[in-house]
Amino acid sequence: TAAGFVNIEAASFVSPKWVPQMATSSEVMEKILRKPGTMYSALVPNMKGFEAALAARADEIVIFGAASEAFSQKNINCSIAESIERFREVAQAVKNHGLRLRGSISCSFGCPYQGSVAPAAVADVVRRMRDLGCDEIDIADTIGTGTARHVQQVMQTVSSEFPLTQIAGHFHDTYGQALANIYASLEAGVAIFHSSVAGLGGCPYAKGATGNVATEDVLYLLHGLGIRTGIDLDQVVDAGQFISAHLGRPAASRAGNALAAKRRAD
Repeated sequence: TAAGFVNIEAASFVSPKWVPQMATSSEVMEKILRKPGTMYSALVPNMKGFEAALAARADEIVIFGAASEAFSQKNINCSIAESIERFREVAQAVKNHGLRLRGSISCSFGCPYQGSVAPAAVADVVRRMRDLGCDEIDIADTIGTGTARHVQQVMQTVSSEFPLTQIAGHFHDTYGQALANIYASLEAGVAIFHSSVAGLGGCPYAKGATGNVATEDVLYLLHGLGIRTGIDLDQVVDAGQFISAHLGRPAASRAGNALAAKRRAD
């Protein structure tokens, strides 16, 4: 928050039985120091999750599906069509409470179970989420197999269903392609990107998938392109070094580690 982000996905109200590391989301939401104008988002799988997010004063509700039928079954135990129907009640409740609704589409470039995913399949889920009333839709490379040209093809295809100004790129760096894919997305007209401080994270239903691309690396790229983000990179580096030390693991951000090392040398 202090670094200047305008949207922070702070919690995930999913079943602690299936994702135990998210069990304390309510405590996180209760203890964060909020800044006016900053949007604190929470991911929910159903009405129970929505009610918990509402009680925690989330500003934006995130629903999630997949562009892959196989991953949808593994991740949320239902088909793509069923997942959309499950979210219909949630979407209506979100709108009734005057909150922002965001949809996230996993495996938009590849799936660990079925392999390649056609751009038309992604566009179909975008259309379904648009019809639910989503204000923004994430195109997610959950296993990090996307490449620059493929990314541009998908972004161009989904633009026929939803404005690119309301599309977000969500890239994991499993194959080291995330920054290249963000650059390709920028060229296609996308201007919203997700990232994770120090590159933390992964996916319990996608073996081998690393975390979302490191925030520090994305900021270094964007600032190098002359794009004004309004975010203080030095403060993000501090956050990344802090949480990595707390977890007893090295930060996965090359830019973050390099800037922290330079700071120590100076």
